[in-house]
Amino acid sequence: EGGSESAALADDWEQPGGRWHPVIEGELTEEQLEEVERLKSLGYLSGSDEMPDVWGITVYDSSKTWDGLNFYTSGHTAGATLMDMDGNVIHEWRHSFIDAWRAGPGGELPKSSKGSGFWRRAYLFPNGDVLAIFDGHAIIKVDRDSRLIWAQFGGFHHDLDVMEDGRIYTLLREPRIVPRINPDHPILEEFVVVLDSEGNELERVSQLEAIEKSGRLDLLEGMKESGDIFHTNTIEVLDGRLADRNPAFRAGNVLICIRELDNLAILDMDRGTVVWGLEGPWLKQHQSTVLDNGNMLIFDNGGSRSASRVLEFDPLTREIVWVYKGDDANMFFSPQCGSNQRLPNGNTLISETDRGRAFEVTHDHEIVWEYVNPAQTGAESQYIASLFEVIRIPVDSVAGWLDL
Repeated sequence: EGGSESAALADDWEQPGGRWHPVIEGELTEEQLEEVERLKSLGYLSGSDEMPDVWGITVYDSSKTWDGLNFYTSGHTAGATLMDMDGNVIHEWRHSFIDAWRAGPGGELPKSSKGSGFWRRAYLFPNGDVLAIFDGHAIIKVDRDSRLIWAQFGGFHHDLDVMEDGRIYTLLREPRIVPRINPDHPILEEFVVVLDSEGNELERVSQLEAIEKSGRLDLLEGMKESGDIFHTNTIEVLDGRLADRNPAFRAGNVLICIRELDNLAILDMDRGTVVWGLEGPWLKQHQSTVLDNGNMLIFDNGGSRSASRVLEFDPLTREIVWVYKGDDANMFFSPQCGSNQRLPNGNTLISETDRGRAFEVTHDHEIVWEYVNPAQTGAESQYIASLFEVIRIPVDSVAGWLDL
């Protein structure tokens, strides 16, 4: 997987027809313009499953949990919440897309508002500031009191990773005609984008070009001919902990999770090429992350299997070393989104997005903490709000700005 062969291919690669560029709108037909607008409107529902009879904290065994604070985003609001283990709200952030737009470009709002009614993903800084993504629309930064610090508009989506020097790695998509892929219909082209601490773009790498440049065309097998061909949903900047086993994992390279191709890839941003790729026993996966022990954790949505799993595996040998898939008494399925976090005590925190549920399981599969979102969405409040990601953080990590 990757390694010296990919590096050699990258050095003398030349893309057929040269570097492509987007076709300007004046060159698009009316039908193509409609397709472009449709692709811009892609996003998630705020909720899709019926509201359950019981919600809030439904399980809590403090003798077996890794206690902390729970930071999460929910489909019912453009904001994030900080909650203790008992379900008490400690702090909230709220900032709407409309308010951010008015403070920025102003004027007429984008035609599609889908995905702009909630924060798809958020990142909490040690001082209480928060970065947030309006999926497919914008990335914003607010302070602890929800006042807007800056906003960048465009196709930012799904995920972000923040470096110690303040740089922000995130995902961006743009609908365009790429003739070598499809001369008649647009695709959503995906990029890894690096922003500075003020939200200004520093660099971007096309994921499609990076795969082509590497010669790993096997990673594109099964790719759709148009539309949302990649649907990349996770980004993580590697810290080098596996580089002694494979140089593709060197510090600074970027791990991405490509849902529509059922594969993972590592990008070398300096060379603009993919240096490692892996297709595994998962379908429509999310939240690939490298663990402290050198294994990887991934949320296997399951596609049409009607069941989800969380897998821990060795990314180099492909050996699966741990699986959580629920049982008849604890149904576990999220066809869209989903997340997992390995906690310091070895437990795993799982976000079952579509069912508005998060739960902590031990290595032996015992559920020791469970939270069911009490927030409702839908015209008649009939749906449970999607719980996009719950992150467990240490209590002392907010001590500098929050009086507990």
